[in-house]
Amino acid sequence: MMFMSILMTGSLISISSNSWLSAWMGLEINLLSFIPLMSDDKLMSTEASLKYFLTQALASSVFLFAVILSSLIWESENSNYLMKSVIFSTLLLKSGSAPFHFWFPNVMEGMSWMNSLILMTWQKLAPLMLISYLMLNPLIMMSVILSSLIGALGGLNQTSLRKLMAYSSINHLAWMLAALFNENLLWITYFMFYSFISSTMIFLFNIYKSSYINQLFSKFMYNKSFKFYLFLNLLSLGGLPPFLGFLPKLMVIQSLTMNNQLLLLLFMLMMALITIYFYLRLSYSVFMLNFLENNWMNKSTFKTFYMNILLIFSYISLFGLFLISSLYLLL
Repeated sequence: MMFMSILMTGSLISISSNSWLSAWMGLEINLLSFIPLMSDDKLMSTEASLKYFLTQALASSVFLFAVILSSLIWESENSNYLMKSVIFSTLLLKSGSAPFHFWFPNVMEGMSWMNSLILMTWQKLAPLMLISYLMLNPLIMMSVILSSLIGALGGLNQTSLRKLMAYSSINHLAWMLAALFNENLLWITYFMFYSFISSTMIFLFNIYKSSYINQLFSKFMYNKSFKFYLFLNLLSLGGLPPFLGFLPKLMVIQSLTMNNQLLLLLFMLMMALITIYFYLRLSYSVFMLNFLENNWMNKSTFKTFYMNILLIFSYISLFGLFLISSLYLLL
């Protein structure tokens, strides 16, 4: 609990800082508090924590070097833009965006589900906020295209749920970066919706200790209606209407349309269709009416309290768009 509070404090220091040096300090506090959360007795976790530390330490050192160098050569506009580009690249590396995404799926594979949730959500908050301060549109455009492409194609041949969620996160990062073109607050809205829907799925995988796709065909058999509701969250995560996950994508689509980024929008929508394909592959046994299932699961393994909480989250995710639309019409 202490490390969690320090981790959140480091991110808040970076977000509220008024200089790059204090932002670097907040990122370092965040990094050093997340490493103990990752560490346990498992070999995979130790390897993942080492990979994460080396990657983030490299990004932090280059970030600090660029900040110091930019303060010394501030009178040259071209050199200043170059240093901003270096800072921007280090922030992309810290957030796991393409083309600096190579560490992200491998680190996710060796982590527990709860640490993976932190890495997918909270750990992206400070780098994305600092990216919004720079607003280098050509580099943002490059990262959006590569993140949507790699996030979609990288998840096609994955059987590991952690890697699949990692590539899904990379694809959603493309939409958050695309939201920066017009409005800074739009990506925060997308980030909140994405965090909520992802948390529901991560909690589900964590309770049933599922790590691979073939485990899903046998572990969710006791309550079929509950299984159906929960896996509809995957379609919500993919952004299909009328689920809640469609709302932030609709807002980004409207923003890109107003900014005349139609070709970029078309490309992102095509990549989003590919991500929906591997979401459907996860929920294949749920939506197939004639799919054969075993009937030997013990009902005592059904964790009623946690399942009820997740069911509430699922209802919010499934019917949240209707609720928000109704409130908007009333107001």
